Amino acid sequence: MYPQRVLNISPAHFEPQMHSRIILNNRLIEATRARIEAVTAATLYGRGVFTTLAVHGGKPFLWPEHWERLTSHADRLSIDYNSLEEAAIKALLQRLIEANEVRDGRARVTLLANTGGGTWRLQDEAEDKTNLLIMTGETHAAALEEGLALTLSPYRVNTHSPLTAVKSVNYLEQILAREEARARDFDEAVRLNERGEVVSATMANIFWATHGTIHTPALTTGALAGTTRARIIALASELSMPLVEGVYEMAQLSDADEIFLTSAGLGVGLVTTFDFHRYAVPVGSIALRLHEAFRQLTLQTN
Repeated sequence: MYPQRVLNISPAHFEPQMHSRIILNNRLIEATRARIEAVTAATLYGRGVFTTLAVHGGKPFLWPEHWERLTSHADRLSIDYNSLEEAAIKALLQRLIEANEVRDGRARVTLLANTGGGTWRLQDEAEDKTNLLIMTGETHAAALEEGLALTLSPYRVNTHSPLTAVKSVNYLEQILAREEARARDFDEAVRLNERGEVVSATMANIFWATHGTIHTPALTTGALAGTTRARIIALASELSMPLVEGVYEMAQLSDADEIFLTSAGLGVGLVTTFDFHRYAVPVGSIALRLHEAFRQLTLQTN
């Protein structure tokens, strides 16, 4: 299990696909037929937030945590979601999961602001202040089976930005960092902040183990408060595994005995290559134990 990764395999081989039907506001429609207003705070400025969650056994996984973070980030960007009720959104999400016949996959819930401040403003505000978009798609199963190849990104995280650690639809920095890594035949890349501190991967939180202790960057570095990250921290405590949230430089990550990434799409993704360093994943390793504990968690009824 988890053989060492052979480079020069096209990352596109591992690109999961989205499903054909979506929810736009309260309507189930084909994605190709979706239409939203052309001039909105979302289209002009990227004023929108989203959350990506896993689907296990045909049910959304960790939904309450995702909804809490989604609305918290909406508050930070002044996105009005008062007309949206959690129970109704969850019901729409479940409807889409069933329509697309998703047994195990992922879903994305996005809030797109129609109104808001800016240098271009309409005389007549839209009736609906926020559009709701829900999509589903496949998992990263192929990449997980092979193990992940990791590199260092040349692009830094600016901790002074008001968008730092917010899952905003203005996600181009993360996309460009990921594309740069994939152009070099890596799956993901470690990002540092302007102080040279380890933050995360481009679209996942990062953990590593050194001499039996698990380490992960503190949120003060600019790391996203990931829902999977929080659950892994809780699982480590339950398994009596020492874990430290701290501020680390690259040298400390480079000395790791094992590295793994966490996100809703990956779950717990084991890293088998970090630039020129190869990692074996022996039976009983910390990463494998957490991977299995998290897998068991996903099998429980939501």
